Amino acid sequence: MTSEPVTPAQPGAAPDLVELAKIVARQRAELDRLRDQAAMSAVVERATGAEMALTGCSADAAGEQLLQRAKAARHTLLEECWITLGRLAPAPPDPGEATERAGAGTGTSGPGPGSLEETVTPDDVAAALARIGQALVRVATPQDLARCLLEHLAPDMAADAIMLYARRPDGGLELIGHAGIEDELATQWSQVPPLSGIAALDALRAGEPRWLEDFPSDARRYLLIGEPPERWRSRAWLPVLTAGSAEVCIGVLRGRDKPFTPRDRAHLRGVTGLCAGRLRAFDAPPERSADAATDAVQELFDALPLAAMLLTPLSAASGETEDFRVEAATAQAGDLLGRPGEELAGRRLLEFRPALAGEPLWWGCAHTLATGEPYESEPFAHEEVLAGIAALSTYTARVAPLRDALVVSWVRHGSSDRQEQRLADLQRLGNLGWANWNLATLEASWSTQVFAIFGRDPADGPVGLAGLAELALPEDTPALTRAVRALVDDGRAFDLPFRIRTSGLIRHLRLVAETVADMHGTPVEVHGVVQDMTARRQAELALVESEQAILTQNDVLRAERTLASRLQHALLPMANRPVQLAGLRVEVAYLPAQSGVHVGGDWFSAVELPDDGALLVVGDVAGHGVGAVATMAQLRFTAKGMVITGSSLTGALARLNTLLLHSRDSHATATMVLARYNPRQRRLVWAQAGHPPPLLLRDGEARYLHRPRGMVLGATSTPVYEEAECRLEPGDRLILFTDGLVEHPPESIDRGLERLAEAVAAPHTDGPGSLGPLLARMLPDERRDDVCVVDVRVPRVRVR
Repeated sequence: MTSEPVTPAQPGAAPDLVELAKIVARQRAELDRLRDQAAMSAVVERATGAEMALTGCSADAAGEQLLQRAKAARHTLLEECWITLGRLAPAPPDPGEATERAGAGTGTSGPGPGSLEETVTPDDVAAALARIGQALVRVATPQDLARCLLEHLAPDMAADAIMLYARRPDGGLELIGHAGIEDELATQWSQVPPLSGIAALDALRAGEPRWLEDFPSDARRYLLIGEPPERWRSRAWLPVLTAGSAEVCIGVLRGRDKPFTPRDRAHLRGVTGLCAGRLRAFDAPPERSADAATDAVQELFDALPLAAMLLTPLSAASGETEDFRVEAATAQAGDLLGRPGEELAGRRLLEFRPALAGEPLWWGCAHTLATGEPYESEPFAHEEVLAGIAALSTYTARVAPLRDALVVSWVRHGSSDRQEQRLADLQRLGNLGWANWNLATLEASWSTQVFAIFGRDPADGPVGLAGLAELALPEDTPALTRAVRALVDDGRAFDLPFRIRTSGLIRHLRLVAETVADMHGTPVEVHGVVQDMTARRQAELALVESEQAILTQNDVLRAERTLASRLQHALLPMANRPVQLAGLRVEVAYLPAQSGVHVGGDWFSAVELPDDGALLVVGDVAGHGVGAVATMAQLRFTAKGMVITGSSLTGALARLNTLLLHSRDSHATATMVLARYNPRQRRLVWAQAGHPPPLLLRDGEARYLHRPRGMVLGATSTPVYEEAECRLEPGDRLILFTDGLVEHPPESIDRGLERLAEAVAAPHTDGPGSLGPLLARMLPDERRDDVCVVDVRVPRVRVR
């Protein structure tokens, strides 16, 4: 066994102490190596998981893909892992295109697409990137990242300073890391507003690097950092896109007045790829190290009979709090977060409740962290299982600062607290409150809602029972005074409405009061409930007014119906039996609507003409009421007069159309059929204005006559009307009708016309009253519209 000689580190040092120092140094180095190895394993595992999530492959396949990509790109596995983690964020623009555009934008030139710089990484650059990738595992904060980059870029490309900026929500910049610059200058440039002429902002907005290599030109274009700016003659600003909205820009500042070579640019682009992964990996929760103070807090929390947690904030790359780590927690806290208390310590808060980031408790934690002021939430309900039964409990969350940490606790309200809250909710929802008056001490107490009902400031105190009547309107004061006197003197409870005036408005209130007597029966205290009935009273008054308006309108409508019905009967005399007209047997029927209070404007006319012919008319005025009846009378008599005096059927319809267009009601419209019958030739000439055609029954077959052209009366000033002709044979039956006979919603009118044809073709009698069975078959139990029918029959020739 041999041993190497031991040389003391300094004169007089004992050999055993030197040996002990060497052992400590070796152990520290071994500990650092193991820590780095664990950190590298964590990065590889994280990248493997990301690859699995992106491709859906297994863990072994993901690891193999990382290895293959690393070999193909001449990267180390660790570099490829950082690059893979960086791909979880939005991908940066194509480096070649970015370089070309950046060079064009700043007046400097760079390699174009397809250059060696884009496709091949020099060996020395690859080695430098491998060293940076190795060093990044020891980076824990953006500030550490800035120091790490300066340490490696200073010898590789003479970098003198590094600055890391993160984009703020308002579009400005926040300095999150720096190295190689004084703290005073860092403070001066820690917050950059969203102005033009800032190279870092320009790079972030464009998504591509900015190479500042011509100092005089750059000084004219940009606001340069430095005291004086000439301190750094060349600069590069490279955007790094990470997950979500965390956009970071890396600034490399150099004192040398030389452009960045293609090697430098390739080097820096590789650095941004690695840094994207490192910045993305900042999301990983740090391991919870053993801490005696934290363990002591956990022991204290274990003894607490409530739900509580000790939280420390975790900052994102931008410096904003993105989550909280649970340092210690009671077992009861797991009931609210869905996990036992011992599993919470060392974990992130959002792991248990991701939706917590949008809840008031989260904002309360942020408020307390920023201001140092305690926070207490509104009571909220939480379902929990007690003795195997699910029940709702009410909690209040509280947040208090503790140095750089927060103590969050939840207080479960007892039944008395819940009862008080329910009483407050009842008063608020019912707009009522309680009031007490002590008759012995003359003291009074009101609930908060009573003050609100009376519009009285609580600082003025409640009103005594004797002064209560003075708050009422003068008309209601006597009744309230009598009720209060009877209550105090005789103990007679009352329930009395009265009115008050507050804020210029009248409120309708209701006071229910009773007394509490002593052992001798003497009233000593009054308990009362005051309720604001204004909304209910207003609704009642509105209902009464509405009912009165409906009754008045109903009376008016009934009077109008009576008048219209009388006018109608006077204008449309009904024959009790069929009449003989120009050799035809004519039977008419008019049935008013059964629903509604209005009378319609349907009419008929069957008169003999001076030439022994016959005029047959049915019509329907749109609308109901006296106006429709008046228009009907106007059209009925005018049509009959014009045809009797020799007007053609189409000429009569054209003049009736003009009459409606220039009548008092310019919006009135009507439909009608005009038919003239010549008995000598049994020739029927007819015209129509938007009306259903007559139905002809011949030899047991029913068909509708072909309808000539004709517009609705009153619809246009240039109507077109045509006549049609039909020769009637002995035994024929012709039905003229209004739409009330065939239109019965929801059934279509086409179906109604089909049913009418079927009903007319059915076996029937030629005797008087034959319209009765037809109407009974066609009409529903309740008619919504008037019905008018003219039934014309041509007698059969009798053989002697």
